[in-house]
Amino acid sequence: MSNTNYFAHETAVIDDGCCIGDKTKIWHFSHVMPDCILGEKCNIGQNVVISPNVRLGNNVKVQNNVSIYSGVICEDDVFLGPSMVFTNILNPRSAIVRRDSYVETLVEKGASVGANATIVCGNKIGKYALVGAGAVVTKEVKPYALLVGNPARQIGWVSEYGHRLDFDDEGLAICKESKQEYILDNGVVSRTK
Repeated sequence: MSNTNYFAHETAVIDDGCCIGDKTKIWHFSHVMPDCILGEKCNIGQNVVISPNVRLGNNVKVQNNVSIYSGVICEDDVFLGPSMVFTNILNPRSAIVRRDSYVETLVEKGASVGANATIVCGNKIGKYALVGAGAVVTKEVKPYALLVGNPARQIGWVSEYGHRLDFDDEGLAICKESKQEYILDNGVVSRTK
């Protein structure tokens, strides 16, 4: 480990070759496997498994009982809700070893994945998207999209603060908390200011 300015509970297991950022906290019974990179100010809840070579950006919040498998990359400010799970093989079989066939999944900056959701590998979760509790994501998620259900379907848009956006006839919406303005143009949301 290249850094010791982080907290790990005495029951946590951290394998060799990990790089853990300043002020990161790793709680009870969690296991960080070899060659992971965890950014600064991350919070890894209880009973979390982070498989080899996983990359987490800064300020990633991982709630209890989450499994983050090899092939997953989470950018800064990602939230992973309790008991959510990633997959990393599209066609798993117990008798067939496919360790060289892991499929990458990218969770972009600021996205949130709700409790008990499942992210099928190979799908990108766009920046600031919000995946609802129990949703099963089987395809790419647009930035700022709000998804629910199994299979997950988009039911709207959210702001960077996680509030539902209501677009007017000109395609403009304002976040009720931050007062940030957003525009919807050809099925793509972006922040104007």
